[in-house]
Parts: sequence; structure tokens; C-alpha cells
Amino acid sequence: MLFDFLLFRHLRVARARAMRQVHKRASMAAGKQPQPVVGHYGVPMLPDWSDRTFAYCHYATYGDYLPNVLAAIDTPFAFVDIGANQGLFSLVAAKNPNCRKIVAMEPVPATFAKLQANLELNGLEDRAQAFNAAIADRAGSAEIALKPEHSGAASLREGTDFGGASQTIRLFSIAELDPHLPANLPLFVKIDIEGYEPVAIRQLLKSAHAGRIMALFYEMDERWSDADEVRAMLNAAGFTAWRKFGIGRHYDMLAERPLTATQMAQRVA
Repeated sequence: MLFDFLLFRHLRVARARAMRQVHKRASMAAGKQPQPVVGHYGVPMLPDWSDRTFAYCHYATYGDYLPNVLAAIDTPFAFVDIGANQGLFSLVAAKNPNCRKIVAMEPVPATFAKLQANLELNGLEDRAQAFNAAIADRAGSAEIALKPEHSGAASLREGTDFGGASQTIRLFSIAELDPHLPANLPLFVKIDIEGYEPVAIRQLLKSAHAGRIMALFYEMDERWSDADEVRAMLNAAGFTAWRKFGIGRHYDMLAERPLTATQMAQRVA
């Protein structure tokens, strides 16, 4: 089983990287305005074959576990997408008719423009609200490290350096985000912010809406973050059901409260 996981994961990555180069050359040769494409996840997106992250989205490098979790939610909920990038998982969440609201955050302006375009392409203007900002422990601004040709690697984590590329981005405190979170729905929160996840989780647990967070799906890399500390923090907040997706030091975690979404909807503050 371990061998199969490693093999298929590496095959997905290799395929995405190889096909990205094929599409990139074809796009340059055609010289036309790119048209929307539908990849493995079944949602139309505007292509950017110069970006490795887009190729990963199109060719399902991220696997099917989060889409399967989102598709299985059988009660009304809101999806909070922290580190939305170009909006893949916001679009996937929107496929579930029980997803009544999407709040997406993407701090890098160029990537945020793609997020907005993809939300509009999928007809989500009335259901989704996007913010060109990052959640942090303070309001203001900060420098985010950027990785050329890989938009998903942008990071606020201290010490991250991709050769000097960076950009000033806006920071939201939880007090600024709170008014935009729906007050009558359970919240499913996805966090993928390249090592800054512990900061975001800590702030979310201070939210006026923290009691209605039904689940947190977050990336964990033990080279950057203390997995035990994050788990203890969430345990103390009542998250006691856990699922791990992946192996080694870099994986995804799903933390859930042992209440049904209906029960949590009744706990509106």
C-alpha cells in the first residue's frame, strides 16, 4: 500500500510536469487567447501553462481525497479557502449543492486575478467572496516569498527564500475576516499556505465563528511546523476526529469535531 501511494503520487507529478511543457510550447506557438479547460476535477479553469501549480490542478496531482470529502457533505455548509491560489478547491466545493457560501483568500495579486476569473467563469459571483489578502496575527502588510513558475509555493513563513523573489501583500486579522464569514452555516476550512498554517489555525480558533467550524483540512510539513503542537491546539478546541492523507514529513490532515453539521448549525452564536 505504501509503495502504491508513493508510485502513483510520483506518477501524477511527473505527468503534470511533462504535459505542462507540451501545453506551454503549444500555447506559445498558437499565440491565441487561452480558452477555458476542464481537467481531472471536472471544473473549468483558465489555463496558465507557464505555472506548475496550474498543471498540478489540471492533472490531479493533489489526489482525490479532499474532493471526495467535500462531495460527501450532506448538509448546508460554507467553504473557507485560505490560500485559494487559482480557486481549484473553491470550485470543487461549489459542485456540492449544499455549499451555500465560499470565502476565498489569496494574497498574491496576480494569482488573485486568476482566482476571480475562475470564480466568474464558474458562475459563482453570487455565492463566492474573494479577498486579496492573507490571514495573519495582525492587520497590515508583509513580504511574501514567491517562486517563479510555481504560484502555489508562495509563503509567509519566516526564512523562506526562493532566490530573492518577493512581493508586498495585505494581511487580514481575524477581526477583519470575521464579518465576512456567514453566521448561520457550519464552516469547512481548507488551509494551504506553505508552512504558515499554524498561524492561521491559531487565529481561526479566536474567531467569533470558531464554534461552528465543522472541519479543518490543512497541509502539514514537519520540516516547517510542529505537528504535535497543532494537533494539541485543535484537540483543546474540540477537534478529536482525525484523518491523515499522505506519508512522510509532508502530508494533509483533516481534523473534525464529533458533531454533525446539523448540530453545529444550531450552535450559532
